[in-house]
Amino acid sequence: MSGFDNFNTDFYQSSYSVDDQNQGGYGYSNTENPYNKPYGQYDYSQPMAYASPGMMPPQQPYTGQIFQPTQTYTPSQSQSMYSSSFDDEPPLLEELGINFDHIWQKTLTVLHPMKVADGSIMNETDLAGPMVFCLAFGATLLLSGKIQFGYVYGISAIGCLGMYCLLNLMSMTGVSFGCVASVLGYCLLPMILLSSFGVLFSLQGMMGVILTAAIIGWCSFSASKIFISALAMDGQQLLVAYPCALLYGVFALISVF
Repeated sequence: MSGFDNFNTDFYQSSYSVDDQNQGGYGYSNTENPYNKPYGQYDYSQPMAYASPGMMPPQQPYTGQIFQPTQTYTPSQSQSMYSSSFDDEPPLLEELGINFDHIWQKTLTVLHPMKVADGSIMNETDLAGPMVFCLAFGATLLLSGKIQFGYVYGISAIGCLGMYCLLNLMSMTGVSFGCVASVLGYCLLPMILLSSFGVLFSLQGMMGVILTAAIIGWCSFSASKIFISALAMDGQQLLVAYPCALLYGVFALISVF
């Protein structure tokens, strides 16, 4: 037992004592530690020094201004491209090939046989006016007690096909089937006047024959004039007017009988 006591006293000899805790350790003995002061002696008016690396420094009050964005919303390039493309699009009626200004000009050209036709307008494939005129012609025949809608559309299709083949053989530039149908359909307008007279008066007398011949000449002259101006077929109006007169003569026969 005496050997154990000697071993305990001789186990670790050091000059360190408890009183040395009040002094700075680890090489900082000359620095005064403010945290070792008693509670009553600590000066709270002085700012606290955060020397410990584990402690966060106090946050300073923010004295600036709150960020307010001033940049307005600007559409992307694709959105601006789509919006500009929508603004530049033509109206729906023009995309469908329905132009009321051109329809009115073509109608005036047919009603005024001596008026010079505009070749740029007459060369368009406009079928809105011809469809309306065909329906009007069939309606006036219906008022006379003649249900001839099938004959009107059938003769129109065969006549347009024949004139299409003939004009392509006669002209140097050629012509489309839609242009031929458009011109022949617009020139059907005087025939509507003839069928309208047939509702009120009989067309089988002498006056009816004269009126029918005048209407056939009117339709064929207007159609040939438009074809000549659109296809640049100078000096060939009579050659074009003859087959047109044959076509409109068939419509006149339907109106008279």
